[in-house]
Amino acid sequence: MTKVPSVNYKKVINAFKRDGWVVVRQKGSHIRLEKVTPKKIFKITIPAHNPIKRSTLSHVLKYADLTVDQFLELF
Repeated sequence: MTKVPSVNYKKVINAFKRDGWVVVRQKGSHIRLEKVTPKKIFKITIPAHNPIKRSTLSHVLKYADLTVDQFLELF
């Protein structure tokens, strides 16, 4: 199992955009992304931190239903 990387929030958002996520709004330092699938609407919030903590990114990936390896392929 691959470790969750510690990366810049801009890189995380760009990776999610490549996977079909859309930025819907930003309030302060929190950026909201959504992805609509036939079964479900996924909603995640990315903090605008440099870098994002590994534990925070791990939780975001869990809510986004992505593994670490799938996320790393998006870079």
